[in-house]
Amino acid sequence: MIRAWVRRFFAETKPEPRPAPSPVEQSRVSPRDVGLHDAMHDGWFSGDSGELLKGFAITAGDTLLDVGCGEGVATLFAVRQGASVIFTDSEHDKVRDLARQVDAQSDKANLGLVSNSLPLPLADGCASKVVCMEVLEHIDQPEPFMAELVRMGRPGALYLLSVPSPVGEHLQKGIAPASYFQSPNHVQIFSPERFAALVEDAGLVIEHRQATGFFWVMGMIFFWASERAAGRELGGAVRDRIQAPYPPLMESWAKTWQDLLAQPDGLAIKQMLDRFMPKSQVIIARKPHVQEGA
Repeated sequence: MIRAWVRRFFAETKPEPRPAPSPVEQSRVSPRDVGLHDAMHDGWFSGDSGELLKGFAITAGDTLLDVGCGEGVATLFAVRQGASVIFTDSEHDKVRDLARQVDAQSDKANLGLVSNSLPLPLADGCASKVVCMEVLEHIDQPEPFMAELVRMGRPGALYLLSVPSPVGEHLQKGIAPASYFQSPNHVQIFSPERFAALVEDAGLVIEHRQATGFFWVMGMIFFWASERAAGRELGGAVRDRIQAPYPPLMESWAKTWQDLLAQPDGLAIKQMLDRFMPKSQVIIARKPHVQEGA
């Protein structure tokens, strides 16, 4: 869902002039926009510091590799910091569309690849920053996938990795259709311990961990409830299904969450709920300059 939070946040095209919104339009709240606001409270998308997430800064001297780029959230953020970018996805349309945006915004070298990442046709140590967000849960064999990510990072490279939290995943098992937990969707559920072990066993050193996103756990519940009420079945990849126009239940929830965050103790309540029922767990890790046993 991180991709959906900022799909239009990074758009540079000027909107067409339009009439003033009606009172009904003014009262509508976008889950995407509220999700972005929620994420920024957690340290995401700090353009002033160049940090995609607090502790994961991107500079003009970096080459960022975005594996499973989707809509290109990390790639476009890196472009705005002046970095070179390499981006991959298994879906041709996503790579093509992102390549057009990158070409329009950067004169630095960039490369877009359509690939399932096993293996990627890239040289060892091609990237100083590696991002792989909400991808590992889709992978039948995550260990060789992680090994491939590590291969492509330079010594000292920084990694930003995320997967869904098991709390939210298990909650959805009673609500989401069975296909949500079948290929090409979520075929892995990572406990915090398993996620950390996957990263460390691949040779990386964990520097930071966090788990947030209560807003999206509840949002997904309202999404599945709306899908059931409409008699729709899940088709294709989850990340392509949950997008605007959002069902009214999700918009109502977004408005409630927006109102909560505006309260004096809203942020403290958000942080408590994020700890209780997070949507995603995130790890920032570093590739050692010298591998053990080298």
